Amino acid sequence: MSSITVVTLGPGSPNYLTRQAEKALRDARHLILRTARHRTAEWLAEQGIAFRDLDGYYERFDSFDDMHRAMAEALWLEAGNHPVTFAVQDAVLDGAVRCLRELKPDGAALRVIPGISAADVALSEADVACDGWLTVSASDIAKVTPDPAWPLLITEIDDRILAGEVKLRLSSLYGDEASVVFCPSTAKTSRKPLRIALCELDRQPSYDHTVCAVVPPADLMSRDRYGFDDLVRIMAALRGEGGCPWDRAQTHETLRKYLLEEAYEAAGAIDDGDMDHLADELGDVLLQIVFHADIGRSAGEFDITDVTTAVCRKMIRRHTHIFGSDHCETAEEVSGNWEKIKREERHQKTQSEVLRDVSAALPALTRAAKVQKKAAQVGFDWNTAAEALPKVTEEAGEALAEIDAGRDPAMELGDLLFACVNVARLAGADPEEALSAATAKFIRRFGRMEAAILAEGKQLQGMTLAEMDAYWDLVKAEENQA
Repeated sequence: MSSITVVTLGPGSPNYLTRQAEKALRDARHLILRTARHRTAEWLAEQGIAFRDLDGYYERFDSFDDMHRAMAEALWLEAGNHPVTFAVQDAVLDGAVRCLRELKPDGAALRVIPGISAADVALSEADVACDGWLTVSASDIAKVTPDPAWPLLITEIDDRILAGEVKLRLSSLYGDEASVVFCPSTAKTSRKPLRIALCELDRQPSYDHTVCAVVPPADLMSRDRYGFDDLVRIMAALRGEGGCPWDRAQTHETLRKYLLEEAYEAAGAIDDGDMDHLADELGDVLLQIVFHADIGRSAGEFDITDVTTAVCRKMIRRHTHIFGSDHCETAEEVSGNWEKIKREERHQKTQSEVLRDVSAALPALTRAAKVQKKAAQVGFDWNTAAEALPKVTEEAGEALAEIDAGRDPAMELGDLLFACVNVARLAGADPEEALSAATAKFIRRFGRMEAAILAEGKQLQGMTLAEMDAYWDLVKAEENQA
């Protein structure tokens, strides 16, 4: 039976070896070190304990993931001939050990002997008091989003380039001047942690796989960069005991208008092409989401994790071409697949059910366009905008008839607007945006008309529509000419 025993050497000095780890090393018949660049390797040689190392793998591979897998494959291959003892700095965090678990053959035995971790030593040397911490290797820093409320230990800062990558990743959240405790190589018996600024992390004299850094926790008031978890905590404080009276008094219903307003203001920032303003407005939209989630949490209805879980599940379910076996080449195919999955989720058997599912809370023009688009899915549509345009004239005539008869024209005017939406949609124009642009144009032309009237010493008040219309036509002609 194939058998591998993994031994944790600890972060450096052989003094960190546990009694169980030392016994396993002494008893090993075929001892392999992940790397001989470890102070315990010297001790092994002094003790007359024979070993090999896998240092050659570091030159053969550009990717740590590929290297770890190759190490694991070679170790299991050798273990098929005789028991192997594999020694690493920290068995819990080691990538090769992770691959050993993933590639373990049926019936094989994998025994892991734990030991003192780099976290134990680094956090004690850094003199950081905490109830817990996050540990991540420097090569994996891009895969995690640290929470500044907790200490962060970065291990295996192998070279200056990797240190620079860590610095850039953390600067966006902690800021360049954040305090970091740099723990030099354990190859140095006089190892002494240094407190440096984060921006200096890649400016230290030397690096190797035993170098690590501790980023102490930072409270909200000491930072100028914040993450999603910070926003959740701030909202909990605002709505908690002794919090803000206004925030505590809000409900889903009182906040409804703000959710709409913030979404429209974000849309306005997009229209303006102002990315700084957009970032600010998107923050306001996110605040509304977190606000509603905290109200839900305090009422026992749902919390922010329910919100993120719902949307993540939805994105996974509806992207079967990414997370499943479906195949979509174009955006149109993706859209069609999305609609099919959505119908299945909601158990919609008829197209009428699909139409009724369009939210009545949408702006009327947007809702009309969505309903028309879904009706078109089963062929109930004109082919072109030109074919749909006569319907606008027909509906306008019916609205005029109601007005002439002295009856309420609201229903016919609604039909007229609905017909206009159809033409806009088929012409490739968003009706909401088209009307918004028309309103902006009206305001601009009205302003120019009024300025022209005032320039001649006249006032709008007291002028006839025909008189104003003459100025309007002049402004319109100037704009068209320009």
